[in-house]
Amino acid sequence: MWKRLLSKGTACLLQVGAPMILHQRHFTSICMRLRFRAPSGLQLKSCFLRHSRIRGYKKDAKYTVEFPVSPITVTDIKHYLRSKDVSFHDGYSCLHIPSIFVESSARKDRFSLFIDKTTGQFLCKDTLVEGSWEDLQDCLEVMQKDEQDWLSPHVLLGYPESVEEQDERERELREVQRIWSSSVPFSDLSEEEAQLIKNLFQITKVSNATLKKFGVRLFKSTKSLVFPWFGGPNSSLKGVKLLSAQQSTDTEKVFYNEATIPRNNSYYSLFGLHLVGRMDSDVVLTGHELDTLAVSQATGHPSIALPRGVSCFPPILLPYLEQFRRVTLWLGDDIRSWEASKIFSRKLGLRRCSLVRPGEYRPCPVEALAQGKNLSNIIKSSIPASHKSIVSFRQLREDVYGELANTDQVAGVKWSRFPELNRILKGHRKGELTVFTGPTGSGKTTFISELALDLCMQGVNTLWGSFEINNVRLAKIMLTQFAMQKLEENLEQYDFWADKFEELPLYFMTFHGQQNIKTVVDTMQHAVYMYDINHVIIDNLQFMMGQENLSDKFAVQDHIIGVFRKFATNSSCHITLIIHPRKEEDDRELQTASIFGSAKASQEADNVLILQEKKLVTRPGRRSLQVTKNRFDGDVGIFPLDFLKSSLTFSTPIKGQHKLRKVSSKAENEEVEEVVKKEKAPKAAKSTQAAKNQESKTQNTKQNEAKE
Repeated sequence: MWKRLLSKGTACLLQVGAPMILHQRHFTSICMRLRFRAPSGLQLKSCFLRHSRIRGYKKDAKYTVEFPVSPITVTDIKHYLRSKDVSFHDGYSCLHIPSIFVESSARKDRFSLFIDKTTGQFLCKDTLVEGSWEDLQDCLEVMQKDEQDWLSPHVLLGYPESVEEQDERERELREVQRIWSSSVPFSDLSEEEAQLIKNLFQITKVSNATLKKFGVRLFKSTKSLVFPWFGGPNSSLKGVKLLSAQQSTDTEKVFYNEATIPRNNSYYSLFGLHLVGRMDSDVVLTGHELDTLAVSQATGHPSIALPRGVSCFPPILLPYLEQFRRVTLWLGDDIRSWEASKIFSRKLGLRRCSLVRPGEYRPCPVEALAQGKNLSNIIKSSIPASHKSIVSFRQLREDVYGELANTDQVAGVKWSRFPELNRILKGHRKGELTVFTGPTGSGKTTFISELALDLCMQGVNTLWGSFEINNVRLAKIMLTQFAMQKLEENLEQYDFWADKFEELPLYFMTFHGQQNIKTVVDTMQHAVYMYDINHVIIDNLQFMMGQENLSDKFAVQDHIIGVFRKFATNSSCHITLIIHPRKEEDDRELQTASIFGSAKASQEADNVLILQEKKLVTRPGRRSLQVTKNRFDGDVGIFPLDFLKSSLTFSTPIKGQHKLRKVSSKAENEEVEEVVKKEKAPKAAKSTQAAKNQESKTQNTKQNEAKE
């Protein structure tokens, strides 16, 4: 599989997998009791049967986000630990306690069990046992009741694997060993061959000694670099990442394609961690393995590469970074890496993080090394992640320059299926609130699912909150749009497309029907922390209005919109909010004022999108998308849509059939009048020309008659 991905140039790293556990999966305290193993048969047998059906479904195949039954705070965790006389150390992102899974006499480190302050998830670095806060509470209760000072790591029972899962895991391990044993260290290559490979990857300044230090090898059959994942107490080989390079024919820029074994959603390699000493207190985090090589060689500083680059920072990796007092994030040289640096620093703890701001004189580390720049000085010039509530323009100056110099990147992620939308909105940006509306039955959910899918396919981590239709039906719609065909008629292709669809960074909330706004926002906050969600879709707002204790429905709606507006800004996350319109006549187009409720929805929104539908028309092109508000640069406009029922997609009409109607930011009535005038102008011109022709014919006839 990995070989096919590399040969086709398919990047498979822009993904966030299901919430899989790093070393062993386990039952929560709701599903099992500690201290007793389940009898063979009964509970475990029922679990096995669920995994051993004909098609071999996996437990983690559905990406759903469930918020803990009782959200935990760090104050609650500390209070509970004190009540159990458990000593703890308050770290940057975790609480450290003595491991309860290791005998006191055998403990290498007094505080080797880490509890995430945000979620309560724990990890023991000595035994690699991990679990939820409820699991840890159960363990401590059992220890206290039985007067034990430690528990066996096997006390947390794991889910029995199906035959398919066991075979897949064994195949992956065999493939990892095969690739590693078949790959060649750079020291064994001829000088000419090694130089050719370095030229291909543009790492000519990286020495063979650095490559050997980090264990980087060459897999000759695909001309791929092999980066090892060493993990566990014995630093054994747990996986590999293969990197291939393709040089653009137009420019000298190199495009890298990555493949990981095991699959990316269970690949948790912190490349370079095995070289970090126990006494090291500073580290440089990079977004790419090549950057880590450059930093280490040029500065001698400990350097670690994140496994998924700027796409996601799994919180399960936080315990491995707790030892560092200072963390410098140098994730790349573009706006996306800069935004990711600010988000990741919140997880790591703002007070210990500093950020390298991208710029002309601060490219990514491997390019800085190639250009002969002083990497140590660049790291020293990094700025603190924390900031005061009041700033001057001097502190904003570099940010303003960055936006002016990178206008295309600042505009956001571009849609590939909706180029006309790019012309108006310019792109999809973090921290914005989009309000979307349209007539009942016009296809709002179907359209917005394709809009979100388009972004998700480009690596935008997406969370769906569908309260109107269930997740199975929504996933079916999106899978059909992804495959661009009716899978009901091509069931033999289902597994092929489902495997590809599963790789997308897509998650679903498990809510359905009316929900409380606090529960929904708590779940969104949890998802942003765990999976670095960039885009949240709420379908729709009306399903949350019945749960609030306010008699005025407009006041309820204003409150909910205010909460979403604040969340989008504070979490640097784009929220798309679907709101039903007021009832209008079938022959009238919707306007911004047609959105249900008060004017707060359109006032708070950065973008307002309306799916227009001419219900009395049956011909193609009866639907169109109108942008009535665009806070980014003010452009508004409307363009037609054609719905393809076979693939459930809204494609761009054939060029020449329709034209994009883009207007300046005026009153809506003026927009409609202007569009109508443009449409009527050609017709009027034709009528005038026909009248002239007729008049000319009449004059010629009269002249002929006069001559006769």
